[in-house]
Amino acid sequence: MSQPTDGPRRPRRPALMDGAQADAIPGGLDPEARDALAHTTAAALVRHGRAEADDPQVVARLVALVETEGLDLVANLWAQSPPVSLPGALWRLYVLREWVRRDPQTVADRFRQGVAAAPVHGAIAGVVDPPGPDDVRAAADAVLSGVYTGDLADALDRAAGLCHVLATGAAFDADHLDVLDPDHADRTTRGAASLARTGDELTAAAQQWRAGHLD
Repeated sequence: MSQPTDGPRRPRRPALMDGAQADAIPGGLDPEARDALAHTTAAALVRHGRAEADDPQVVARLVALVETEGLDLVANLWAQSPPVSLPGALWRLYVLREWVRRDPQTVADRFRQGVAAAPVHGAIAGVVDPPGPDDVRAAADAVLSGVYTGDLADALDRAAGLCHVLATGAAFDADHLDVLDPDHADRTTRGAASLARTGDELTAAAQQWRAGHLD
């Protein structure tokens, strides 16, 4: 039976690909094809978001991409891309948002510890000081929204600033844990180094976007 066409239309969720393409990803694509798919989907997503930047519902769905499409699908698409590439940068932005979404209290605590000593000004990261869990969630959403509604390089720089602040806070956390829980301190130190590296990669991606070379 045909469905009625009158009444408000339900907005579609953002789809990276159709079912057949998604089924082909796990182990089914050679590295060259996977790389091409990663770049194609990343460029299409950014292009779609920018074309619909005046529609807050579209932007909100794009920001919530991991929640609708699933982290595994997004990882299969983009996680193996070079860090300084459009899909590699988008992957890092979405993973950062997912961490903030899942553990906002830890993120807020580390931001408070790191913001005074980090090598970037707190305003770059876009978080009020001192932040609470809701504030860091809002900041992560605002950073990712900027990919579609603002200058992509600025969004990448803001995310890089957030990573460096959180890396500094994590390093302080590791220092505090060093005597009480050395294993946890070691994991936290490695996490801080990974965050700092991600911040550097996002900064490099912003520079490449400004130069017209990020694809």
